[in-house]
Amino acid sequence: MSTREVMEYDVVIVGAGPSGLSAAIKLKQLSKKNNKDISVCVIEKGSEVGAHIVSGAVIETKALDELIPDWNSKNSPLKTQAKDDSFLFLTETKSYKLPTPPQMHNKGNYIISLSDFTKWLAQEAEALEVEIYPGFSASEILFNEKNNVVGVATCDMGRLKDGSEGPNFEQGIELRAKQTIFSEGCRGHLGKILVNKFKLNAHSSPQTYGIGIKELWEVDPKKSKPGSIMHTTGWPLKSDTYGGSFLYHLDNNKVSIGFVIGLDYKNPYLSPYMEFQRFKHHPEIKKILEGGRRINYGARALNEGGVQSLPKLTFPGGLLSGCEAGFLNVPKIKGTHLAMKSGILAAEAIFEDIDKIEEITNYEKLIKSSWLWSELYKVRNIRPSFKWGFWKALAYSAIDTYIFRGKAPWTIDHHGTDHESLENKNKHQIIDYPKPDNIISFDRLTNVSFSGTNHEENQPCHLTLKDETVPISVNLDLYDNPETRYCPAGVYEIITENDKPKLQINAQNCVHCKTCDIKDPTQNINWVTPQGGGGPNYQGM
Repeated sequence: MSTREVMEYDVVIVGAGPSGLSAAIKLKQLSKKNNKDISVCVIEKGSEVGAHIVSGAVIETKALDELIPDWNSKNSPLKTQAKDDSFLFLTETKSYKLPTPPQMHNKGNYIISLSDFTKWLAQEAEALEVEIYPGFSASEILFNEKNNVVGVATCDMGRLKDGSEGPNFEQGIELRAKQTIFSEGCRGHLGKILVNKFKLNAHSSPQTYGIGIKELWEVDPKKSKPGSIMHTTGWPLKSDTYGGSFLYHLDNNKVSIGFVIGLDYKNPYLSPYMEFQRFKHHPEIKKILEGGRRINYGARALNEGGVQSLPKLTFPGGLLSGCEAGFLNVPKIKGTHLAMKSGILAAEAIFEDIDKIEEITNYEKLIKSSWLWSELYKVRNIRPSFKWGFWKALAYSAIDTYIFRGKAPWTIDHHGTDHESLENKNKHQIIDYPKPDNIISFDRLTNVSFSGTNHEENQPCHLTLKDETVPISVNLDLYDNPETRYCPAGVYEIITENDKPKLQINAQNCVHCKTCDIKDPTQNINWVTPQGGGGPNYQGM
């Protein structure tokens, strides 16, 4: 039996997102400043850095100012400065302007493509001699005899659908390190394993999530307002469902438009994708998109739990950073600056103790004494208050923000887990969604073709079922197969085989959003990493 090739580094970072790249840059900056050589490797499952990154996105530069103070002179992709904010409540045909919450004021921020931003961060990292390897999925955590993390192994390439070795088979590589930073993003495959193995969430609330679905449009130049920011709440969602939209005007007549829905929704007939498509036909939104064209599409789950859902961040041999841990400010609708700050602090903690101890416990202390923690703590009660319904939550959020200023002497618990919130189909009516018109709204498979998604078809399916009978015996019987609706890429389909219903998994459509891993009511779906380089290929997202 062949032995895997081994590469040794001081630090291995899983995921070339804002957090992982910030950690890599900071490690090399500290290395250079202190004349101490530290080898750093970043692996990224996307075909290139940024290929799997999708976000709104408006960035607050606080962490970037700390990491690269002269970023403005380095041809960064931060070009469109935020100019004006609006916050609307929608009914089916009308819109009402609401006061913009203070957390959503964007003066001094920039509207960006997060995909382009991570590409630029990667260039900065490589200039500091960070080794970055896109197209390599970390599929396995390596442990030593003491059960300490000692690195990761990349996915085998060239395995066939049945798991056997194909003609172009290449065995994965072991990347061994003194410390491994896991920054896979929201609901990371390896992070989930680590949380369970080391019981990192034993003293925290369950993590809660939303799904964000986004399109990038090129609009009529007469309708382009670079720097303009709009958020909406209300229609088309009912008051018991958390969610809302964003619409950001970039340069070059580009508009970033998207919809976020909390995955704690109850109605199994709800389709986040179709709610987004319906939303675009609102008169206030349609008038912006008419005469334009959609040029890219993507979707991604996001953390909504806040500080009460953060797990323990360290374990022997490694730590969690960025959205892997859950650093997102939900009321502010921003996480990039928090992810970057967590990466910076991870680097500082590792640099200080890399040769001294196995578990970098100082990292969590640095987090809790930083502005990152203060920011998240102040807004901890906003998202969980929505379990009481929209209007009660809106009233409470105003009191929490303007009277208590985030310092209320209590912390509100979350509703529980998102998968447990789904209710029996008999409690709900089927939602009759309008048929897409292929001008403003589109079907899922058409939109997936605009995400650049591609997987080698004859590879093992990365959407695994713990029990193959559950989709029919439980999901169909109790929930009318919600996986056929909550997936924004049409991966799950019920077909008839020998006069019996059967779940078909179209894994080649998967955009790696992780919604199925989160929302499946029995947690029967387990998302694992496909062969490196597969998945979406986002451009400008």
